[in-house]
Amino acid sequence: MLEKEVIRFERTILVGVITQNQNEEKLTEYLDELEFLTFTAGGQVIKRFSQKLERPNPKTFLGTGKMDEINSFIKEKDISTIIFDDELSPSQQKNISKILDCKVLDRTHLILDIFAQRAETSYARTQVELAQCQYLLPRLSGMWTHLERQKGGIGLRGPGETEIETDRRIVRDRIALLKEKIKIIDKQMSVQRGNRSAMVRVALVGYTNVGKSTLMNVISKSEVFVENKLFATLDTTVRKVVIKNLPFLLSDTVGFIRKLPTQLIESFKSTLDEVREADLLLHVVDISHPDFEEHIASVNQILQDIKSQNKTTIMVFNKIDAYKNLVIDEDDLITERTSKHNTLEEWKSTWMNNVGEENALFISATNKENFEEFREKVYEAVRKIHITRFPYNKFLYPDFKDAIEKEDL
Repeated sequence: MLEKEVIRFERTILVGVITQNQNEEKLTEYLDELEFLTFTAGGQVIKRFSQKLERPNPKTFLGTGKMDEINSFIKEKDISTIIFDDELSPSQQKNISKILDCKVLDRTHLILDIFAQRAETSYARTQVELAQCQYLLPRLSGMWTHLERQKGGIGLRGPGETEIETDRRIVRDRIALLKEKIKIIDKQMSVQRGNRSAMVRVALVGYTNVGKSTLMNVISKSEVFVENKLFATLDTTVRKVVIKNLPFLLSDTVGFIRKLPTQLIESFKSTLDEVREADLLLHVVDISHPDFEEHIASVNQILQDIKSQNKTTIMVFNKIDAYKNLVIDEDDLITERTSKHNTLEEWKSTWMNNVGEENALFISATNKENFEEFREKVYEAVRKIHITRFPYNKFLYPDFKDAIEKEDL
């Protein structure tokens, strides 16, 4: 009888700081997300540490007393990894590694590691490796202590490179090679996108783990990988979809996240081109998540960064089935009522006022709830774009006269 494989999680602690720009409640939200990221990467969070600081210590991120407290805990509880919620500078990472006898990571490094685990295609692996190399280059001296020792002694004096310089040159050469490889693939993908320009293009965008891939599967009847972990899908999937008699292309893109590493935005440029070149965006939101409004703001910020914030967008609030199951105590007179106590109907009213009734949808992709309304609104939006681009298209009107009468062309 075969023994079941035992999954071993790395014993991990998380660290964050409370500052003027980040209060305790905000830090808790970020550490909750960091814990989910850690679980996705294969770690088990044993404890969280936080410290109130005016600004992070430029040498060790935390104060001396807190570092001593963490060091004692690591030795006592056999902790293998410590993860900081903010990106550490190369010098901070180097100094912390000298004090703590364990692996030191930051949020950026963790996200890059998850992307490396999730990359399935050659293109995705190339993009992730480029991001990792760009992150690694300024941190080489802090990663391996043997790199700090310069060559010297009898027979080794004179011209030549130090080990650290050699390794940096190797990484720089690798970055140049990967950039060239990505440039070639980008050209191929650009040609593919050009060949698809005869159809309206719709892109699913949103925070990671909001149900984009589930929605993609339901709409297009495709088999995109779905899992309740962050960044379940990295590769863009494009499918032809037909609603009524109107065909269009639907793409599922990589999920966004708060504090998304700049290296990933740059290396995933071609993947994000699917968003840049889309005619219509379906911004999928997990309404059951307590921080969904902040998720929306994060996605909008990234859309602004890639100059896609002014595209026609339909807000698709997903997981209404999960929201209905949330327990909200309406009779609690002590707790101050905030937007987090809103009913689903109140959220509908709020967002339909914010973006217009035709640009807000509330669905459950898993249960296909309100799915006919979803199909109808997407059809109308695609049809409007289609008519503007192809006013006399046979898919919409069988003859030219009908087009003139219906659209006043």
